[in-house]
Amino acid sequence: MILYLDVDGVLIPGPDDQGDPPPTHDIHHVTPTGYDKPIKVWLNPHHGPQLAALVADTGLTPVWCTSWRQDASRLIAPCLGLPDWPHVSLPRLPLTTSHPNGYLWKRDHLIQHAAGAPFVWIDDDFTSADHEWAAARVAGGQPTLLVQPQHRVGIQPQDLWTVRTWVSTHRSDGWRQQAEH
Repeated sequence: MILYLDVDGVLIPGPDDQGDPPPTHDIHHVTPTGYDKPIKVWLNPHHGPQLAALVADTGLTPVWCTSWRQDASRLIAPCLGLPDWPHVSLPRLPLTTSHPNGYLWKRDHLIQHAAGAPFVWIDDDFTSADHEWAAARVAGGQPTLLVQPQHRVGIQPQDLWTVRTWVSTHRSDGWRQQAEH
């Protein structure tokens, strides 16, 4: 089973109305690929250990599914004490919306990466079309869980509990961890 994880809105929540990060998050300055100067990001130091424990306890194979691409492992993971994880190879598209076809633009690339494996996908930007698609996958015998944190809050302990419970239920149904991609 695969755990696909987004960064913006999940690990880096949106700022409040005054432009401030949550008080639970530390400010970091990182320089993403293609940038000349560092940008400010805020990350909750507890998320790294929580995600590491989730992966260790469930056997999920973690994969970044984010517009940060390889920079998630290079820049975000070290701030959280996480190891290098693979990432879904997302193209750099000139998007004016994250839902150009009514659903989250990353979805088609994630489907190709998953190659039919059961997965959990944590992202803050799903539409009703994404939830309908996930329900159809489940109905077709492909275990799929979408977890959608609130953009200004980011991932919370209850989201991770939802993932743990889902994995436990599906492991007892006979699903086993798929080979790493």
